[in-house]
Amino acid sequence: MNILAFAGSLRKGSYNKSLLRAARDLAPDGMNIELFDLEGIPLFNADTEKKGDPKRVAEFKKAIIEANGLLIASPEYNHGMSGVTKNAIDWSSRPPKEMPISGKPVGILGASPGTTGTARSQDQLRQSLKSVNAPCMTKPEFLLSRAHEKFGSDGTLTDEKTREFLKKYLDSFAGWIKTFQ
Repeated sequence: MNILAFAGSLRKGSYNKSLLRAARDLAPDGMNIELFDLEGIPLFNADTEKKGDPKRVAEFKKAIIEANGLLIASPEYNHGMSGVTKNAIDWSSRPPKEMPISGKPVGILGASPGTTGTARSQDQLRQSLKSVNAPCMTKPEFLLSRAHEKFGSDGTLTDEKTREFLKKYLDSFAGWIKTFQ
């Protein structure tokens, strides 16, 4: 089972990137999580699209097509999903007749220093994914709050309860993906 994972943050020390690295390390047997950095993907522009996908966008779409499912870790900025996350969804849904993201089962995660985790961001992301026919796992939800207390200075997920819950989340995600195969 090949999973493509990306974080909706470009920051090198992103908690969401760290969360995906932990997911890769804690993945159940038979699940391979490939991390894709969205750095270098330009803002969606229909004029650019007419000329053909930029190289990084083409790489992203190819990785989506080859994956059995997507794991998206989106931060929450100003009570919503990041522009980086939305831009990735926009590119992955083009052109409309081919939409690489369509039909791909999705798991959503999020880490934030705030007390509500990324609840609002995840709600917005689910709405966008619904519009491109990418079915999202609804339960369990993974909303990591107070992230600054749960990662070491090197980005390692150090909180044992969070590590255990992440393992359970990934087991559920594996089952979610199997329902679409």
